[in-house]
Amino acid sequence: MLKNLQGANFFLILSLGAMLIGFAPVFVKWSELSSSAILFWRMFLALPMLAILNYFLNKTFIFKVKNKNTILYTAIASLAFTTDLILWHYSMNITSVSNATIIVNSAPIFVALFAYIIFREVPAKGFGVSFLITYLGITGLIIFSSNYANGKIIGDLLCIIAAIGYGIYLLIIAKLGKETSLNLIFYTTLFCCLFSIIPMMLDSGVNFPKSNFEWINLFLLALVCQFGGQFLITFGIGKISPSNGSIGLLMQPLTATILAAFLFSEWLNLAQIIFAAVTLVGIYFARLSIAK
Repeated sequence: MLKNLQGANFFLILSLGAMLIGFAPVFVKWSELSSSAILFWRMFLALPMLAILNYFLNKTFIFKVKNKNTILYTAIASLAFTTDLILWHYSMNITSVSNATIIVNSAPIFVALFAYIIFREVPAKGFGVSFLITYLGITGLIIFSSNYANGKIIGDLLCIIAAIGYGIYLLIIAKLGKETSLNLIFYTTLFCCLFSIIPMMLDSGVNFPKSNFEWINLFLLALVCQFGGQFLITFGIGKISPSNGSIGLLMQPLTATILAAFLFSEWLNLAQIIFAAVTLVGIYFARLSIAK
């Protein structure tokens, strides 16, 4: 019974982390900065928070990795993650929050594909079915969306590219399992911050927040999503069953969809609700097959 109680606690921790990340689209939509500038400040403001947490847990501000190659692999993963987040942030200006978040969360499909192509890891039985279910749902979301009066289907296509970047990031990070989760989060945050500087400069130059609201908004994005959400997910994911973990992680797109409906009046029509549910079922089975 004690084991079941502990499992329930870790499930709640994981679900809370996913829910917190589900707030990210709200902060992004509220910001007036470019997508790359939003990413820069999200990462930059989270760095001191992670340093303080490291000192609280380990009595040091230094993040020591067990293998020096971890730094290189984390940098490569972060480049893919930077691409993912910039495209995701940008896409929310030209498609719905629900479409953007659900499509990007199809990344487990690409994790399995890249694991097979690069490492020859054969996907678990049933992966092909989960792939078809997921992209049947995504196709339905695109076709039946009510947000394309001006032909802005490009937003959903960018999200598919973002999902590929997210899948590369997840695959590389998964191969660094011997490192502590806090170290991985810190170096990912650091490199994403550095990699976002060039696109920010090309896009809008050094882009500082111009109001107290913007500063608060970006601080909450860093605190709630990058610091809180990422840490809770990383902390809880390895301590519960794959099936429970897959369910808990679905709180991110569900939270984002619900918040978008109430805050931005992005209500889903019946067809979108059906295909969103189909997509989430496909993502669930994809995550489950990867865990196996």
